[in-house]
Order: sequence, then C-alpha cells, then structure tokens
Amino acid sequence: MMQAYDLCIRGAGVVGQTLALLLAKERLRVALVAPPRPATGPDVRAYALNSSSQQLLASLRCWPEPEAATPVTDMWVSGDQGGSVHFSAAQQQTPALTWIVDVPALEARLGEAVRYQPLIERLDAPVPAALTVVCEGRASSTRAEFGVDYETQPYPHTAIAARLESDEAHGQQARQWFLPGQVLAFLPLGGEQGNSVALVWSVPHAEAAELMSLAPTEFAERVAAAAGRPAGSLRLISERASWTLQQSRADRWTGRMPDGSGHWALAGDAAHAVHPLAGQGLNLGLGDVQALARILSQRDYWRSVGDPRLLRRYERERKAGIWALGLAGDSLQRLFDLPQAPVQLARNWGMTQFDRLVPLKSWVTRMAMGLN
Repeated sequence: MMQAYDLCIRGAGVVGQTLALLLAKERLRVALVAPPRPATGPDVRAYALNSSSQQLLASLRCWPEPEAATPVTDMWVSGDQGGSVHFSAAQQQTPALTWIVDVPALEARLGEAVRYQPLIERLDAPVPAALTVVCEGRASSTRAEFGVDYETQPYPHTAIAARLESDEAHGQQARQWFLPGQVLAFLPLGGEQGNSVALVWSVPHAEAAELMSLAPTEFAERVAAAAGRPAGSLRLISERASWTLQQSRADRWTGRMPDGSGHWALAGDAAHAVHPLAGQGLNLGLGDVQALARILSQRDYWRSVGDPRLLRRYERERKAGIWALGLAGDSLQRLFDLPQAPVQLARNWGMTQFDRLVPLKSWVTRMAMGLN
C-alpha cells in the first residue's frame, strides 16, 4: 500500500477516474477517493462526447466497444416555426460529429483501467496530498467545506432521460427539437446499426411530474407527439430519470487547504454546470482534467503539483472557454423560452439563415467537436 500521495482526487466518476489515469501516466502517485455508492436502478443516461474527448479516452484505452459508442454522422435541429439547421460529418470531412456513449459502459472501462494502474489507489476517505482535486459533481460537499460559493441560476425546467426503441434504425442521426417552453432530443444508441435512442427532454417542472407518472405506453405516445410522429413506433425500454436544470459556476476554482497542508482545485461539475441543450457537459469536464494534467506535466522539476501559480494558470485557461459556452447556451435557452409570436418568427428565421452561412456553421461545428 502506498504511504504518500502526490494528489488526492475526491470523486471517482468519469472525470475523476480520467484525471487519475492521466496523472498516473506522469508517474504521479494518486489517491482516488470513491465512497460506496447507494444502490440505484439502471443508469439510463448517455453522454455526447466530441472528438477531443474521444481521442483523450482512446489514448487511455478506455473507449467503449462500438455498440456502446455510436458515431453521429448527421444532426438535425428544428425550431418551433419551421426553422432548421443540419450539421453533417461529411461536410467536416470527419467520421463523426460526436459519439453517443452509454454511461455504464464508459464507467466500466475506466474502472477496469484504474484497477490495473499501480500508481492509483482507491480509498474510502481523503488523505493528505500536495494537491487535492475535487471532482464530486455539482452537489459537492467538499466544495462547501472549502468555503467556495457555487453561484447557481436555476431554470424553470426539469430534464427527463430515458431509452426508447423504434421499428426504424436511427441511421446514426441525432435530432433535436426546440418547442414552445421545452427542448427534446433523440441521441442514437446501440452502434451504427442500432434502433434505440437516448431521450433527453427538458420540460417545465409541473409537466415533468406528469410525464414521470405516465404509464410506459402513454409516455412513449407523448414523446412521439412532441417529436412530430417520427418514422417507426416508439417503445419505452428503460426506467425514467429526472433532475432539475441549472447553470452554475464556482467563484473560485483553486485555493489552499483549510488546514494549510496543501492546495486544492475544482474540476468538472464541481466547478461549473451548463444547460444540456448543447450536449457539452462532460466534454467541458474532460477538458478541465486534460488541461490540468497538461499544466502539471509541463511544470519545472522543482515545482510541486500544488504550486499556486500552476493552479491559477489552470483556472484562467478553463474559465475563459467555459464562460463563453455557458453564455451561449443560456442565451439560446432563454431565446426559445420566449412565447411571443414576433420572437418565434425571428429566431426561426435566424436558424434558417445560420444554416445557409456555411463558413460560420463549419466554425461553430468544429468548436463543438473540440477541433478548434
């Protein structure tokens, strides 16, 4: 058993395990704190991972099998008054715009890699280290313990996630509908030839409570009606999960431990949370740990991994990009939440015009893919 650690990572989700593996590659000794999880039902979530995240996980040999990581070749976004945007992987000369990844499959691959990495030790409680990285998610208790203010802007919506099966193959196409007061998305699952989708549906709180209480057949019927009756009948094949939506940002991402024994940094949802309509939540978290691992690997040999200058550099770099994406997602959500007819016409006209501006659309697409 290791007796001393360079880093202590609190939180062993996708972000925490990825960071542990990146740091172990740099020959750093890592304590990964993973308290036992309470028993829950099957995880129905799916992540949209961009090219940058895919390359990162593949470099760690943690990319799931093809049936658990479906490449998206086309994405269709529809407005509420005829506006539409089409994103194409072929136009970007890339095999996929994004990959829809099954959460349990990804966590299993990461967990297996962690078990076989001798420089990572899983623990039930935090231990002293030069640097403690908090990857506990948006409900982090450690963040509050460190006196960090987590500024939260709640949305009047609840997200519902589920798995649906269709008679028709999804054809590697993702679809998103901006509807009055809600956003609906179908994300392809089951590999290139699959016929199931991950549902992410943002609806007002009161409607969410009703939808969660419906029988499976009634729920599938409501989804089909909201999606405009897509080809093939839909069947609910999983439990439903829900959570309230918010945009959040920690006022500080780094600091000194309360007992003065070292320094700390935040990463992933412990530092920021954005609206899921852009599908960038986990990509931002993986961007955090990739940046932190790079900055630590490039440090002067005499600098500690907890050196405040290194941590401030990490904080400045990540805050800049996340602020812009958070602002864009928040603005888009608010724009489509306005019910006035003139606003509806203007935003749908804007979608159509954006679809025709090929250079701008290409630049935005590559930014979302993590290629710029």
